[in-house]
Amino acid sequence: MKNATNAGPLSTALQLRDVRKQFGQTQIIRGVDLEVSEGERHALIGPNGAGKSTLFHLISGRIGLSSGDITVLGQSIIGRRPFEINRLGLSRSFQVTNIFPRLSVFENIRCSILWQTGHRYAFWYGVANLKSVTARCEEVMEQINLHQRRDTPAGVLTYAEQRALEIGIAIAANPKIIILDEPTAGMSRSETAYAIDLIRRVSEGKTLFMVEHDMSVVFGLADRISVLVYGQVIASDNPEQIRGNQAVREAYLGQAEEQSA
Repeated sequence: MKNATNAGPLSTALQLRDVRKQFGQTQIIRGVDLEVSEGERHALIGPNGAGKSTLFHLISGRIGLSSGDITVLGQSIIGRRPFEINRLGLSRSFQVTNIFPRLSVFENIRCSILWQTGHRYAFWYGVANLKSVTARCEEVMEQINLHQRRDTPAGVLTYAEQRALEIGIAIAANPKIIILDEPTAGMSRSETAYAIDLIRRVSEGKTLFMVEHDMSVVFGLADRISVLVYGQVIASDNPEQIRGNQAVREAYLGQAEEQSA
């Protein structure tokens, strides 16, 4: 496994059991069973409308399940609010860039650390006095290669830099599980290459679960790939087995490779 940190048996970081979601009479997620091991880089692929973003929203607590169960590091998230799931050790990025455009790079990352670590707002205690938070901010900015843009408002960063900042926000509080929703969407080839290297570095020793349409990214990063079609996982295996799976090719992969060629 590309991201394994030891040779012993791996524990389950993220598990979905018979997960279902419907809106009215419309079934979006139809009985998904899925396991992501600790230290694994796992990609979820599938055609538009397959339910990938809905599944991400269920995992992060933005919407509730209709039935089934999801566990994060062995704890059920049913009934938990997003910030409670986050503090279990799971952090996510969004398909649409989600930053504070008027705050600097440093301030965006600091906000993430303060929120994820449970610091309360206190007008009599300046956040500048939290030396451990400042040190972690500096460390994250080095990791995402934005240390030279420390005081730059996030809104004037390039698109690729904004996506890098969002990844920095996701990893700021050192989560055990990182979930990324189409992290390279809208990027040029050179920007994508930079993003792949960044994701590989920041996910080292952690569990990564991502949705991605670019097959070069998926096959370049993932230890395992699951394929979601019409709300159901039709295959979950290593990249080579997925590439050769006829049902996957018929449902999605051949078309996706043609589009990314």
